[in-house]
Amino acid sequence: MSVKPFEPAVGLGNCHLQTIFPRFHRPKPWIRTQCQWLTTPDSDRLALHTPAQLEDNPNRPIVLVLHGLEGSVESPYVQGLMQSLLEKRFQVAVMHFRGCGGVPNLLPRAYHSGDSEDPRWLARHLREKFPGTPLMAVGYSLGGNVLLKWLGEDGNQTLLSAAVSVSAPLDLHASSRRMGQGFSKVYQRHLLQSLKQSLRNKARDPELAQQMPVLNESRFFSDFRSFDDQFTAPLHGFSGVDDYYTRASSKPFIKNIRTPTLIVHAQDDPFVCPTAIPTSDEISSEVTLEVSKRGGHVGFISGSLWQPRYWLESRIPDFLKQMRAEYTDNTGTP
Repeated sequence: MSVKPFEPAVGLGNCHLQTIFPRFHRPKPWIRTQCQWLTTPDSDRLALHTPAQLEDNPNRPIVLVLHGLEGSVESPYVQGLMQSLLEKRFQVAVMHFRGCGGVPNLLPRAYHSGDSEDPRWLARHLREKFPGTPLMAVGYSLGGNVLLKWLGEDGNQTLLSAAVSVSAPLDLHASSRRMGQGFSKVYQRHLLQSLKQSLRNKARDPELAQQMPVLNESRFFSDFRSFDDQFTAPLHGFSGVDDYYTRASSKPFIKNIRTPTLIVHAQDDPFVCPTAIPTSDEISSEVTLEVSKRGGHVGFISGSLWQPRYWLESRIPDFLKQMRAEYTDNTGTP
């Protein structure tokens, strides 16, 4: 199937406009979901949001959506994807990473860019409940990195039949440097303030506060490298920021992926260095790499400024629909 390359909207060619525009064009969520709280093996909790009750239906795959850093089911890119997937008869389940969505989790730890165990555990849970239903996944930014790492770790043992990763950081060392350059510092500052507020909300529990690093040190929130060294690494079992960035980066895992996977990326992504984008010899034969010159970070807005079209909301369902057809042919599912 030929795929029309992404072309940015007239008036939205700049990477920052691509990145920021959806936040103002689609400021409010428009799809209601029901939330189910699941208890994890370590006695924490995960929120699973679904726009409709899930059912065991071999003709309607469940698409598990993994949002980006400090995102949620209300993020515009998640809302848009849910709408397009539902229109094409997919089922949708959005996993909130621990502590996201405005509700603190129950343990000192939260989530990070290499946190593949939670979606893996959730996939097992969904497979047990809906054994006859194909399971697919889409990950954005941090969620995309988690997804690629998960797929590479599991190889042939994965429960997923198809996957899409969008604007994943891929190489966390390079991404942390990129976020400290130029206008990207604005994104970094915004995300760090959001992370700080999430930690403050959790620290209202005195018992949890005693087990967390202090929050009144402004230097801990000066950049991602400092934050990850003081919070992410120690709270999640890494020896330091470099250990975390090395072990959590998805790029080394991509060559081990054995599931049909689409990776969408833009060369002008203000969150990711171009050097992080894998070459053809760094991916497996099951991976389709689509890299456009423009698109920003989780942007990919085509059309025009006055009539924008969200290209990802057609490209992702089209890819998953193609994989669904191939899955049906290979398994003999009606």
